[in-house]
Amino acid sequence: MSFFIESVTVEIDAPAEVVWSVLIDYANYPQWNPYTLAVDTKLAVDSPIDLTLPKPDGSEGTWVSREYIRVVDAPRLLRYDTGDTFPGLLGTRDQVITPLGPQRCSYRTFETFTGKYAEAVFTAQGEYVKKGFDSVAHALRDRVRVIRTGQSAL
Repeated sequence: MSFFIESVTVEIDAPAEVVWSVLIDYANYPQWNPYTLAVDTKLAVDSPIDLTLPKPDGSEGTWVSREYIRVVDAPRLLRYDTGDTFPGLLGTRDQVITPLGPQRCSYRTFETFTGKYAEAVFTAQGEYVKKGFDSVAHALRDRVRVIRTGQSAL
């Protein structure tokens, strides 16, 4: 059995290549990304990607989720998963950019949990993940706007 969490889909007034460049500009995540505070990766298939996230319970501090890059299909798809990091659970995340024309695209992200502990993790963490994914979608749209126009994200 699998459990699925999906962000809102946001439309962005920029070409897919521009949105992709912001999405993988991990050095600047602290400036705009409220859910993924830092990323350490070589962005190569089968290499690790360490995601620094706020604690799910809302307390101070962060935790690091080690995952593994599985697909880098610029500028449309970035996929990574937890591999064997958590025995009994596989979380696979897709970040998808869909061109809507030469100067417009959409972004959404989703995660599928499978394995023995998928239901328990989904029940305990589903709302946290959904809120995080939605915040990234909106923040990515706003960050691209700021970069392209110089307008405030507010």
